[in-house]
Amino acid sequence: MQVSMNWVRRYVDLPEELSLDQIAYDLTMRTVEVEEVIDTGKKFENIIAAKILEVKPHPNADKLRICMVDIGEAEPVQIVCGGTNLYAGENVVVCKPGAMVVWHGEGEPVKIKETKMRGEYSYGMICAPAEVYLDGLFPTEDDAIIVDLGDMPCTPGQNIAEVVGMDDVVLDIDNKSLTNRPDLWGQYGIAREISAIYDLPLRPLEQEDLKAANLPSFPVEIEAKDKCYRYAAVEIQNVDAKTESPLWMKTSLINAGMRPINAIVDITNYVMLAVGQPTHAFDRTHVVDKIVVRNAVKGEELTLLDGNELDLTEGDLVICDAEEPMALAGIRGGRKDSILPETTSVLLEVATFTAQTIRKTGKRFDEKTDASIRYEKGIDTERVDLGISMALSLFRQIFPSMEVTAYGDNYPVKTERAVVEVTQDFLDSRLGKVFTEEEVTALLTRLGFDVTCENGNYTCVAPTWRSTGDISIKDDILDEIARILSFDSFEAQPLTITFEHPVHQLKESVDRKLREFLAFRCGFNEVFTYPWVDEKYITASGIDPADCIRLATPPAPELASLRRSLIPGLLETTVKNLRYFDSFRVFELAEVFHRGVYHESSEDETLPLQPHYLTGGIVGDDGKAQFFEVKGIIESIPRFCHLAPLSFGQAEKPSWADDEAWLNILSGKEVIGAIALVSVQAMSAAGIRRKQIAAFEFNMDKLEPLASRSNTFEHLPQFPLVEEDLSLLVDENVTWKDIHDAICHHVKELHFVEEYRGKQIPAGKKSVMLNLKIGSDKGTLKAKQIEKQMAKIVKTLENKCGAILREE
Repeated sequence: MQVSMNWVRRYVDLPEELSLDQIAYDLTMRTVEVEEVIDTGKKFENIIAAKILEVKPHPNADKLRICMVDIGEAEPVQIVCGGTNLYAGENVVVCKPGAMVVWHGEGEPVKIKETKMRGEYSYGMICAPAEVYLDGLFPTEDDAIIVDLGDMPCTPGQNIAEVVGMDDVVLDIDNKSLTNRPDLWGQYGIAREISAIYDLPLRPLEQEDLKAANLPSFPVEIEAKDKCYRYAAVEIQNVDAKTESPLWMKTSLINAGMRPINAIVDITNYVMLAVGQPTHAFDRTHVVDKIVVRNAVKGEELTLLDGNELDLTEGDLVICDAEEPMALAGIRGGRKDSILPETTSVLLEVATFTAQTIRKTGKRFDEKTDASIRYEKGIDTERVDLGISMALSLFRQIFPSMEVTAYGDNYPVKTERAVVEVTQDFLDSRLGKVFTEEEVTALLTRLGFDVTCENGNYTCVAPTWRSTGDISIKDDILDEIARILSFDSFEAQPLTITFEHPVHQLKESVDRKLREFLAFRCGFNEVFTYPWVDEKYITASGIDPADCIRLATPPAPELASLRRSLIPGLLETTVKNLRYFDSFRVFELAEVFHRGVYHESSEDETLPLQPHYLTGGIVGDDGKAQFFEVKGIIESIPRFCHLAPLSFGQAEKPSWADDEAWLNILSGKEVIGAIALVSVQAMSAAGIRRKQIAAFEFNMDKLEPLASRSNTFEHLPQFPLVEEDLSLLVDENVTWKDIHDAICHHVKELHFVEEYRGKQIPAGKKSVMLNLKIGSDKGTLKAKQIEKQMAKIVKTLENKCGAILREE
């Protein structure tokens, strides 16, 4: 969100000694993250207001004119210009040498230099709006029309940013830091926060009571009271949609990140940006009889301004008149309600729609608007009054003859002020600093709270703008006190803790070793996915969504199923990463959710089993090589993580696996997972083309750890060991376990080094390199003893594993 400091100053007077960098820092430390401080006037350096004194034809070009221009210096300067609306006495915008302009409003900015144009000297440039970033203030479709400042107050040589109000500083705030603060989604909200931080007076906004005006009633019906807490409609006559907004309003909108359109639309946008309350204007002549807020009917359609039609469902909230839908509540207006150039009367909508409703519908239509973003955060119902009052004040300023002719306000659900109780002991023990009752009350009062205290017990009543879920528990009160003082103002205090002997966490230890092995040894990247999965990928994996546990309140309709396997998440991750990479390796360690046996968590609630799973995959073009590499990786995991060996067989084919290239992973005789090439059908259903995925998945809870190394002791050898490497040629079906079991009793140490497949290796074979150490407890081995023992080891491998020693 962009915050205009010129706009903020309309609500709070800032001391001259308070720098904008300091404000940005204090906001970041106390409230929101300010990503950048933008000086909007910087791009207008050397761009000034000037006055044309004389215009005469160019002797060598029919479309050019030679102008004598007063730029506020001792003598007028000569500028050659091709503008079509030049005249003596005109106040224009001139770029002096050194200014950066966008040539004809296109491309990157270029620096202006003194030059000759068709033989005539030209000091600078008389500019069109788009060339000097002013097309929002002076719209024109013809780039030959230069900016005419008319009778706008200005003096030759004055910086144009000062003339038009673009000499502003904008704070660019990270929207994520505002997620839980719906009160800050407006310039007034930020001003109120600055007022609290520095304990400065805040100017109250004007409030207008339309109920006291005894206006005719405009009918407003709310059928979906659980989705619309308040809807106010104001009928306004004698307006003109062709009227442009005043310059101050245009600059305010531009500096806050929005483009001016026309006076009516600009008023609604200004109100939204000022107080965070979205408003919408209907053409009154298009609204038949009344407003009805209801759920859409299945099969109903809404025609948009561009002619496209939205297919509505029963969960969509729509704004209707007596005949048909006119708008998708809080998100998009329709063609029927649109403001046209001939519009002279409007029906102003100021409403409160629930955050869940707008978020769900917006996600379904993939729509994100400035209004929907604010509704999604949760808006209090009293903000409707601020929106109406400000809008009417602006309508009166721009359209002096306007008249309010009817008013309707349906108010089924009122935002109740949140009440939180907290004790002095709770605050003192957690803040690490003792505050008096007067200090606590004063700090919270600055933030809009009403506070009473009796015997060290505080009752804190939050303002309505903080009562939509933001303030609800005593820790929120603690946070308010700490942040308004700034967290860095508290001195670090040593913690009083009891040191205890750490408990060895076997699961965490295995997870850590697995991550190290896959990431550092095998080149995988770890991914983290949400526990809810798009049903598209669940179905693609061959899993019936009906077998999954369903969420009662899913983040989106298609994300209602909790994963019972990590393979759907692997497919989705693959789809996303294939946009950027041709090949990659990913893995994920996470819980899945299974029906059946449940863990009891209380008398009234049960939780599903959540076994711990590992999945991963190699994505590339050579499926066979990928499959065998994955097999080798799985074989190596027990060695690296000190687990019981794993083996392979074919017993239960996974639903996502290829018909031929698959194996089950066995721990003992129990099937705990599988490796396979993902089937063409599964990849096609997920939207993956022309790639191969060698995937693996198994239940980590089924792994058997070996006896802890920390509980065994073995004396160091008395005599030196002899280290040897062996490179063997074995069949593809020979596993590391087979090799280990064959010779482990003949060696002191045995380590796997690598597997290799390549052009030099016959089909159906693989090369395995081992590192082993042999020795004797009776003395140092002689050369002949070493040779004899190595021959025995090689012979054993030949007999038990069919191994052939590679002579390289």
